[in-house]
Amino acid sequence: MASQEYLDKMQLRQSYRNLWHTDLLSTIQADFPYCCLSLWCGPCVSYMLRKRALYNDMSRYTCCGGYLPCSGKCGESRCPEFCLCTEVFLCFGNSVASTRFMLQDEFNIQTTQCDNCIIGFMFCLQQVACIFSIVAMIVGSEEIQEAAQILSCLSDFVYCTVCACMQTQHKIELDKRDGVFGPPLPVMAPPTMQQMSRIDQPLPPNVGYPPPPSQPYGQPYGYPPPPPPPPQPYGQPYGNPPPPQGHAYGYPPPAYPPPGYPPAGYK
Repeated sequence: MASQEYLDKMQLRQSYRNLWHTDLLSTIQADFPYCCLSLWCGPCVSYMLRKRALYNDMSRYTCCGGYLPCSGKCGESRCPEFCLCTEVFLCFGNSVASTRFMLQDEFNIQTTQCDNCIIGFMFCLQQVACIFSIVAMIVGSEEIQEAAQILSCLSDFVYCTVCACMQTQHKIELDKRDGVFGPPLPVMAPPTMQQMSRIDQPLPPNVGYPPPPSQPYGQPYGYPPPPPPPPQPYGQPYGNPPPPQGHAYGYPPPAYPPPGYPPAGYK
């Protein structure tokens, strides 16, 4: 049941239409100091971003954003700050991904194809490094062992770099929400956790997009409504032209007196 809900959420995110304020490739240029801070102190940055994503209300905190089976079962309600510290240090990757999912569900943000390629390359490189390490332990070859170590170092470097760029991307999106780049977004109240998880909605709302124009019932979208029919006189069938004046339903009036009347010899 939980896996099906997770798949439904992932499928629902494909219908999101908004984009991140900055993609992963532009985060270093957009905020280089914060990107360096995320690279050298990733868990601390993850703690601050999660707290900002919750509108600084730690009573709404759930382990890993409610996206894992352990969420809600770790005593978060008694000590949310300690649980968040444990999450960002012991499950750093899940903490970054959970904050990302929370922002996507709240603002209907989709991930671009370029960002998906970068994240997918990071995961694939980690899997290849793991496979090489297993093969090196089984075979015992020094060449394969050196190749496995090189791949492990490269995968760790890519992982740390991508996580730093992702956290910078989250920070810029939160700055946009809080009005750093202009007027803040109209938020009447912090959304609840159920509102962030849009699994109960078949389609996301139109955030930042004008609603589609309303069409009359039965009218195809994009076509103008048909013109009203012309008025018809009482008793005239619809669609037929009216008869000429003095005619009854298209027949000529009878001649009076009729020809041959009166008969010959009549006096």
